[in-house]
Amino acid sequence: MTYLSPLEYLYKWSDENSDLVYLREPIAGQYRELTWKQTADQVRQMAAYLKSLELPEKSKIAILSKNCSHWIITDLAIMMAGHISVPLYPNLTAETLNKILIHSEAKLIFVGKLDDFEVMEPGIPQDMPCVSFPYYPRDKHLQWDDLVEGVNPIVENVVRDPQDTATIIYTSGTTGMPKGVMHSFHNISFVLEYFSTKKGLNMEMGQRFFSYLPMCHIAEKMLIEMGSLKVRGVVSFAESLDTFTQNLKDAKATVFLAVPRIWTKFEQGILAKMPLKKLNRLLSIPILSSVVRKKIKTGLGLENAKHVFVGAAPSPPKQLEFFAKLGIHIQEAYAMTENCCYSHANFPGKIQIGSVGQPFPHCDVRLSEEGEIQVKHEAIMTGYYKEPEMTKETITEDGYLRTGDKGEIDGQGYLRITGRVKDLFKSSKGKYIAPSPIELMLSENQYLEQVCVVGNGMPQPLAICVKSEIAPNEEEFRNSLKDLLDSVNSRLDHHEKIARIIVVDEEWTVENGMVTPTLKVKRNEIDNAYGPHYEEWSNMADLDVVIV
Repeated sequence: MTYLSPLEYLYKWSDENSDLVYLREPIAGQYRELTWKQTADQVRQMAAYLKSLELPEKSKIAILSKNCSHWIITDLAIMMAGHISVPLYPNLTAETLNKILIHSEAKLIFVGKLDDFEVMEPGIPQDMPCVSFPYYPRDKHLQWDDLVEGVNPIVENVVRDPQDTATIIYTSGTTGMPKGVMHSFHNISFVLEYFSTKKGLNMEMGQRFFSYLPMCHIAEKMLIEMGSLKVRGVVSFAESLDTFTQNLKDAKATVFLAVPRIWTKFEQGILAKMPLKKLNRLLSIPILSSVVRKKIKTGLGLENAKHVFVGAAPSPPKQLEFFAKLGIHIQEAYAMTENCCYSHANFPGKIQIGSVGQPFPHCDVRLSEEGEIQVKHEAIMTGYYKEPEMTKETITEDGYLRTGDKGEIDGQGYLRITGRVKDLFKSSKGKYIAPSPIELMLSENQYLEQVCVVGNGMPQPLAICVKSEIAPNEEEFRNSLKDLLDSVNSRLDHHEKIARIIVVDEEWTVENGMVTPTLKVKRNEIDNAYGPHYEEWSNMADLDVVIV
């Protein structure tokens, strides 16, 4: 079957709805808007410039920028020019940036909106041409506006071969060197065909998207960039962390995606203004409850949101229940870069909290003998770039992707993630322990910002935690953690029981290398940072909670 490609959707809307606004980017507090036709015109101009360079066919071209209008324009221009995009996280170290650029054999790099480019710049090979986005010029780079001035745009509607590689996405990775995941135009078009149908997310035309998570991540790329192309949406961007709340309100978003930690921040912000007991009391009063819900949703900028998602990491069920009480029904989803962000979601009206939902249309799912989740459909990656053996290890002979996640499937097809195959560790008693489910239980405490359960080779696991900004005085905080420990341990088998909770004083951030750009905790880095203390913490007598 033939599906429309991203470029074909661009042509369709720029012809049929030329004057409708597509992209909205705040610059110094003022929104710069581009219609569908204006967007297509810029794509055609930059594609013509790229063609004029006479690069080898299907060259790799990198994009290094935070989300902005020209990120999407550039991605589409690379497609139109016959090349392959290599999107990069905007907070890479210079070393990782250099490795990816060399490994991908990138011929050119577009550099846009960035916070610390001076730190990353040494990672760009000195002989690699750099093009600056409009609004974010850098003196030493080629300037976008200068390059397209006087260039005759490509006028024909270029359509790429469905089997051509469209993009190579380097996974953020919790360990080791990022892997380059190759996706064809067919893969992207297949997902676009089915993700928004009535059997899927059931999205109507004209949705309003808010873009702030890294566009180079598969979830943001497929939902925001590609999703907006499919449903003729409007994409609004965030200008900065300081303006995030106002930008979200301005967007009037109907579609909003966040990682669990963002929802944690939202929850903490609500409870900082109104204690949980008071909130629950107000929500129990019929007339007043609707007023409270509307005020909170408006304060978050989500009063228009119809499709609200969480993904990239497990979400505590109690958090989802908290927002459901407020009328914000979060749809937890599950997918990977390797399956083109097409696997499972809690679909509208069919949300089952505690699960990651049901499979998308035409997605086959099975569990291996070890309980590993394996998925198969037409959009599974074509492979890891330059890594045939790794590809062979990841995709079974009959075409199923080995996800590395363990799970359970109920009679209605709802999937529950129970841990990572490789995250399992063995205690000194020889018992295997899956940390993820225990971490979800510990995350029920609103005073904890981040949690990581460790314990390889130890008698009992430890919970390493970072406290939240709304944590109370030390005595109340310590008592809440003792109650949490008792509650969690009462639900665990003996070998899984947490010996004690360790609260460390440094937040885990992308900058200090403790989490990935999608805010997943890097377990190996936790071990590197705190491993020397594990034995000491394990042997502490009569202490349930240790605040370092």
